[in-house]
Amino acid sequence: MSREARGDETYGAEARGRLHHRVPDLGALELLLAVARYGSLGAAAREVGITQPAASSRIRSMERQLGVALVDRSPRGSRLTDAGALVTDWARRIVEAAEAFDAGAQALRGRRDSRLRVAASMTIAEYLLPGWLIALRAERPDTAVSLQAGNSAVVAERLLANEADIGFVEGLAVPDGLDGVVVAHDRLAIVAAPSHPWARRRGPLDPAELAATPLVLRERGSGTRQVLDAALSGHGGLAQPLLELASTTAVKAAAVSGAGPAVLSELAVAEELGSRRLVAIPVEGVLLRRDLRAVWPTGHRPTGPARDLLSLTRG
Repeated sequence: MSREARGDETYGAEARGRLHHRVPDLGALELLLAVARYGSLGAAAREVGITQPAASSRIRSMERQLGVALVDRSPRGSRLTDAGALVTDWARRIVEAAEAFDAGAQALRGRRDSRLRVAASMTIAEYLLPGWLIALRAERPDTAVSLQAGNSAVVAERLLANEADIGFVEGLAVPDGLDGVVVAHDRLAIVAAPSHPWARRRGPLDPAELAATPLVLRERGSGTRQVLDAALSGHGGLAQPLLELASTTAVKAAAVSGAGPAVLSELAVAEELGSRRLVAIPVEGVLLRRDLRAVWPTGHRPTGPARDLLSLTRG
């Protein structure tokens, strides 16, 4: 590219950069249009919601900026000068373009706000999200919500692939590439059918015994499995699972049937513990508490209905 061409480009960029210094803002142009409509600076000031002295000051500032007189003021009212009438014609086109821009932006916001894609790990999807989504519907009845349930690793993948607007996970930490905030707390419970020998124990389980016992577990990548793996890592690590299942409901059903002891969220087994279809087995010396988090791609904090859902979870 020649120096002359580069010089032209540089000049053009500088000219564009200075444009906002030379062109009056929309508020000033709307005021000028009101003066043209009413023939009175006072009436124009009332129309745009400012005082008459403020309107006079804004007109004078616009005249200095453009270098021409726009309004003749007299006891009989305010009249546009010839230059003012010409500038008013240009101002009308600018304001109309701005109104079209605003209408388009509102349409984009409306389209965005008409849907919400949520991805959540199983426990949160089954036991917490229904209540949050009912509350959201009361605030946003026109927003269509789709819920994708999966383990915490899948939730992270969907967010990073822009397949969800907000996610909820149960793991030990915020997954890579995401930001998040704690919205609730949970604890894992060791449970077994009343017929299992552990249900008749007099004392709590030892962590090493728990680690060495084949259990009915969620799959790797689930928040439940992450917490349990970390809790037992210093006690020999988890034994080979008795069964490895992809849903909380399946793990719970296996435990109720007597297949073996299982590890599940206290939220998920509250009903079964209350009806004695499952028995909670105490264990000491191991931390099974976990945080439940809302998550989103790093640097893209939720907006619109996703932001409203987040505020409901923390209310």
